[in-house]
Amino acid sequence: QLQASGGGSVQAGGSLRLSCVALASIGPRRGWFRQAPGKEREFVAAINWNRESTYYAQSVEGRFTIARDRVNNTMYLQMNNLKPEDTAVYYCAAQSNHYQGNYYYEAYYQYWGQGTQVTVSS
Repeated sequence: QLQASGGGSVQAGGSLRLSCVALASIGPRRGWFRQAPGKEREFVAAINWNRESTYYAQSVEGRFTIARDRVNNTMYLQMNNLKPEDTAVYYCAAQSNHYQGNYYYEAYYQYWGQGTQVTVSS
């Protein structure tokens, strides 16, 4: 029900924009997580689709921006000033309708995209 795209390879300091389109009806709490090699998946950013409130991990605050396009039911993650430590597979996720789980923990998300690779070289 979620389809992510937009990953790629960039040099440090570069930018990428990830997209995630919802192909079916899902809840308003949506976000991005990432998983680096050998590490657990971690929270990156989240948005409330209706209120447009946003939430960020401290490691990306000020560099990444989460946004939504209601017409196209698409969520974006604009990533600027990328660093090698941002290298990971990025996943978009969403909670089901009428579910109000914590934004920051993956256990509260029922729907997941397939993941898109982001590689940042120094």
